[in-house]
Amino acid sequence: MNSNPSIIGTSPKRVDAREKVTGSARYGQDLRMDGMLFARVKHAEYPHARIRSIKTARAKRLKGVAAVVTAADIPGNPAFGAIIIDNQPIAGDKVRYLGDAVAVVAAETEAIAERAVDLIEVKYEELPGVFDPREALKPDAPRIHEKGNLIVHHKTRKGDVGVGFGEADRIIERSYSTQRVEHAYIETEVVVAYLDPDGTLVIKGSHQNLFNIRSAVAGVLGLPLSKVRIIQASLGGSFGGKDDCMAVLGCRAGLLSLKTARPIMLSNSREDSLVESYKRHPYFLDYKVGVKDDGTITAMEINIVADGGAYASMTQFVTWRSVVHATGPYRVPHVKTDIYGAYTNNTYTGAFRGFGSPQITFAYESLMDEIAGELGMDPLQFRLKNVLRDNDVTATGQKLDHTVSVGEALEVTTRAAGWDEKRKKFPEENAGRIMKRGIGLACSYRGVALGAEGVDATGAIVRIHSDGSVDLTTGLSEMGQGLKTIFSQIVAAELGLPIEKIQYRETDTSTITDGGPTVASRSTIIGGSAVRKAAIAAREKLGAAAAEKLGAPPAKIIASDEKIMVKGDPVRAVSFREAATMALDAGMNLSSFAWHVSPPIWWNEEEGRGDAYFTYVYGCQIAEVEVDPETGRVNVLEVWAAHDVGKAINPETVRGQICGGVATAIGYGLLEEVEMVDGVTKTMNLDEYLIPTAMDVGKIHAIILENEDKYGPYGAKCVAEPTAELCAAAIANAVCHATGKRIRDLPLNLERIVLGHKLVKKKRRVR
Repeated sequence: MNSNPSIIGTSPKRVDAREKVTGSARYGQDLRMDGMLFARVKHAEYPHARIRSIKTARAKRLKGVAAVVTAADIPGNPAFGAIIIDNQPIAGDKVRYLGDAVAVVAAETEAIAERAVDLIEVKYEELPGVFDPREALKPDAPRIHEKGNLIVHHKTRKGDVGVGFGEADRIIERSYSTQRVEHAYIETEVVVAYLDPDGTLVIKGSHQNLFNIRSAVAGVLGLPLSKVRIIQASLGGSFGGKDDCMAVLGCRAGLLSLKTARPIMLSNSREDSLVESYKRHPYFLDYKVGVKDDGTITAMEINIVADGGAYASMTQFVTWRSVVHATGPYRVPHVKTDIYGAYTNNTYTGAFRGFGSPQITFAYESLMDEIAGELGMDPLQFRLKNVLRDNDVTATGQKLDHTVSVGEALEVTTRAAGWDEKRKKFPEENAGRIMKRGIGLACSYRGVALGAEGVDATGAIVRIHSDGSVDLTTGLSEMGQGLKTIFSQIVAAELGLPIEKIQYRETDTSTITDGGPTVASRSTIIGGSAVRKAAIAAREKLGAAAAEKLGAPPAKIIASDEKIMVKGDPVRAVSFREAATMALDAGMNLSSFAWHVSPPIWWNEEEGRGDAYFTYVYGCQIAEVEVDPETGRVNVLEVWAAHDVGKAINPETVRGQICGGVATAIGYGLLEEVEMVDGVTKTMNLDEYLIPTAMDVGKIHAIILENEDKYGPYGAKCVAEPTAELCAAAIANAVCHATGKRIRDLPLNLERIVLGHKLVKKKRRVR
């Protein structure tokens, strides 16, 4: 039985649009329950110290306080973690950064809880701290964890860099650095924990990865997974940021709910969030490149150190993605890459949109421009000479067996932006301008989904009801990216229904099996494949039920226009509703569960090589900027962004992702930084942490490239994260084109633009 997927490639109204624009969507802060208590956290006073004693008696005596808990009250494991079990929801013997909690209070009001927190007395023995990851890896550095300060070391090896450098006419060495960045979601972290009558602990809130959170909460509280239920409220932004820190809040609120048998709300203030929640990893990157005078790259040797902060979190996965992609989308015959993740006493770092790619893309794309300059080549022509093409081999030894479109992306964007003309005329015109203009580009490739980071599989359930309406349930999360709409389109396409007939159910760990996290831009290609399989299975049941009445074999039955009909003979048809009734009357189960597993891949950690991902996406962005050399202000005038998404199931959603990713990258390139001094967060609210507004992003030209991939639904791959990886590098290259100054450290703040070198950064109050 076939479908008529005419809705694929169109842009119907988002299925969650009405609730969001009318204000009826219920976010975590909107949740209220009878008898609810409010929780507050007593945070550490030192970035590194032993806890000698905690006195809570005065806090417990305060009228309105229902409970005070410390690490001694935890019934299960004192810590959790994706690989390394080191993240402590409440610190026991030692605090490792200022975001650590030493006690948590539940009271009748937040004000009472805050007063109680102030009454808790903690005595510490302050310990030496380490705040630079490069210093942390030295043998004599203070130990943050007993096993030492090295979280992980990944490597990539291809060929022999000694041979490659011997073949080079020039060897170029450069160093770059990137900053600590906050997710800056408008909604801070919030959970409500309560007990169902059967004793199940329910936690509802601003969750991104529900099953990760369930595992952490169950482990820490000593509960079976079946006794922990996680429900997603409407999510007011995440960008990767509401995973580990939401597990921490869930453990704390869950512990208090178990202790008091009452609902508990725990929400972070903006200041709490900036101090406690994990950030994007700062990187220190050293590149050594061999190149021939004709522009051919012969070798790359790369050394990177990432600041993991106090806990490992996702550092192993973030740095692994970095090591795979560190050479960029280029043919490099000889590669030696080493990347180290190190513990420090800074705020810990974890998942953030791009997941290890924005840092390396800034470095290698700045480097490509620098090499082109050394050779006297146009940056575009230098890239076109070296970019990966069909059937090329990556730095990890993987042969690319799909359409490799980075060259296409480069050519499309440079034509659209008028690259050749502007590269020539801007330097000539700048001599007579106060505001200097420049244009720069950056390109990238990105492995799709989890790859060798872990088993990549997920499921979906499609239920057809007797009236012809349909429920859809998956284990993945809507975070504003349009997942509900894309998945509903897929079901509508396969069942021949309008999208309005599909009801997407909120994500709830009690309604579907663990299908992994909503990360790695995997939702459409992995989750969408599961949704399509489930919809096809449901459709086949309807076809079998209707075939006999229509007098045609099931293979000739199609679903289209709310009908089940004979292909080529639309008169022989029954309504979708009639077919559903027939199937149910025949005793058929019209609830279909499907499970999708990604294609097999392999990775050899010791040798640092393998087929890291089953497919890749490619993109290019060009930034045109205007720079005031007197003040250092950079205005982004226009951005051209071309991304190969395989197939755009919903083109408007794709364009929205491109624009959002560009805006994120502009903030990364120019404005955003969480400043820390000796483990103390100095950027304490959004008045000091500057994020781009509509006035800062300029005009964005979103260009969709489509080269359908055999592994995705209808050929679709992904778009979300790649769009956030490129623009910072493109801006840096454009600023250099405008001013002649190469800035190798992010962000490109006012002082760096004016002075042109690395310096101690000052707080900025204005744009």
